[in-house]
Amino acid sequence: MSRFYYYLVMINMIANIISAVPTILLRYRNDGAVLSLIVGIILGLVIVIVYTKFFNAFPGKTFPELLVQTTSKWFYYPLLFFMAVMWFIAGISTLITYSFLLIRYLTPDIPIMLIGLTLILSIIFGCFMKTDRVLYTIEIVFVINFPIIIFIIIKAYTSKNLNWDFIREAMLHVVQAPNIHAVSSSIFLFLGVVNLVIFNRFFTQKQNFGLKQIIVLVFIAIATTFTTYFIPIGFHGSETVGELIYPWIATSDSMRMRYFVIERLVYVFLLLYLSMAFLSILIYWHVAVELFKYIFKLEKMKFKGINIGYIILIVFFTVSSLYIIVSLTEYQLFQYSKYFFNIAVVNFFAMIFLFIYIIRRMKGANKKANES
Repeated sequence: MSRFYYYLVMINMIANIISAVPTILLRYRNDGAVLSLIVGIILGLVIVIVYTKFFNAFPGKTFPELLVQTTSKWFYYPLLFFMAVMWFIAGISTLITYSFLLIRYLTPDIPIMLIGLTLILSIIFGCFMKTDRVLYTIEIVFVINFPIIIFIIIKAYTSKNLNWDFIREAMLHVVQAPNIHAVSSSIFLFLGVVNLVIFNRFFTQKQNFGLKQIIVLVFIAIATTFTTYFIPIGFHGSETVGELIYPWIATSDSMRMRYFVIERLVYVFLLLYLSMAFLSILIYWHVAVELFKYIFKLEKMKFKGINIGYIILIVFFTVSSLYIIVSLTEYQLFQYSKYFFNIAVVNFFAMIFLFIYIIRRMKGANKKANES
């Protein structure tokens, strides 16, 4: 598989380490979170494999193009609009989370609206770039930050403050029935593959996706999920960790770099995840922008030679994002995130049946074309 494919999958996993995902999982640590992780890994890998194989069967084709060839307008326009809204909300969730983090840890004296506006303006125009340029931007930022990510993970696993007894104690809850919110939250870590609905236009040649690639994905999935959930427990204990709003921020602040310019690792961690949040929002909103462009034909909305379609979309993204940022509290964000994860997971599982329908229709169309 192309390295860009792994970027889409891994960035979603890494960026959600500081989002609502670990907070939700740790809230249910005594109510089935461990078994929910196992179920989430299995179901998440099912989504990854099915989506990858589906889009790999149609190199260079986006999901809207496939829908146009196989379904009617009354069906695919509402579906694409729903998906665009879902991915727009996913980007807002990450944006709000990092805005709260900046207010709490780095810039407490700056109004949250100003922080949100700064982040939005640094991202929104990048969403209108061509898909290949978005991927090249992702690659540059990700490659620069990947060694730091590996360093932080190694630092966490080798820290003297990591108590493996806490982790073993948490594993004992594996006998409890899984919780639906914890399952959907863990599955959401794997939904970076859904971005192929637009990014598949970059993969114009059929990729090699076999057992080796699946094994790599299984390793990444298990390592990421285990690290996301168990490392904060290992540092803070199963009782204390439930009181933390941002478990991984507290975890990074528990690590020190004695012989470095910055001793507290939390500042390095925050700056690192600022760039990862940037990539995550850029991917989410690029997909949303492309879907909105396809639905509303924005390139055709012109007034006196000026394309007002893109201006309308930029204003909509900016105004609605700022309104949500100043309206929501941290508690509301986590509560709404639970239901958003549930809806997203159900929707993207249901799309598997649509994939089966599209494959059959495409085979029928190709058969008729060959006969003629």
